Amino acid sequence: MSALLWLDDKHPAFPPSHLALEEPNGLLAAGGNLKPETLVAAYRRGIFPWFEDGQPILWWSPSPRMCLAPKAAHLNRSLKKLARKQPFSIKVDSAFEQVMMHCADIDRPGQDGTWITDSMLSAYSKLHQQGLAHSVEAWRDGELVGGLYGLALGSVFFGESMFSRRSGASKLAFASLLIQLQRWNFKLIDCQVHTSYLASFGASELDRAEFEHKLALALSEEQNQNWQQHWSLGKHGFDGSE
Repeated sequence: MSALLWLDDKHPAFPPSHLALEEPNGLLAAGGNLKPETLVAAYRRGIFPWFEDGQPILWWSPSPRMCLAPKAAHLNRSLKKLARKQPFSIKVDSAFEQVMMHCADIDRPGQDGTWITDSMLSAYSKLHQQGLAHSVEAWRDGELVGGLYGLALGSVFFGESMFSRRSGASKLAFASLLIQLQRWNFKLIDCQVHTSYLASFGASELDRAEFEHKLALALSEEQNQNWQQHWSLGKHGFDGSE
């Protein structure tokens, strides 16, 4: 088994992804920092941080990798039916930190605690301030009831986490994101690891080599979208007509 590389705190340099451990799947390195430039460099290599309080920063590049091409996404009949009822107002980037905090608070089966630590909240909030990290939110009667957040680089959206406090809220937020990414000609959504929820939208697993090839191509297509100015989903986001 390969030894785990410890990164320099001030000038982290990530090792080749093929050196990631098989068990636990994808663990590549530890240490480093969560500065915006470090995070962007990691994501551009298909590497992301995931750790809990009391642990060092852990960096991952799992294989296989769960991915979704926006134009190949599947929006099923029941989701379209729900969308036509317009139960939520969909917004973007209006409550980024709140979305992260709700994602941290959600109980998830088989998981104790959360990886969305105070240091992660601070780090991704800085990325949000730089226009790189974004949230998509579902609101009802002035209350934030669902949403997701992630990063947009090139024509790739790197999904991080989502939450739902009302039935269908996160699904309609995600569907709204999918429709907008289709319009902007985004090529790839990195979903990180397999879930049946993501598979229901058409996401599938790629081995590391194929994922990194698709990632490099999609990153080369810079979109330079201003999400707040160009988000044109209408009042309710996905309306079931797509």
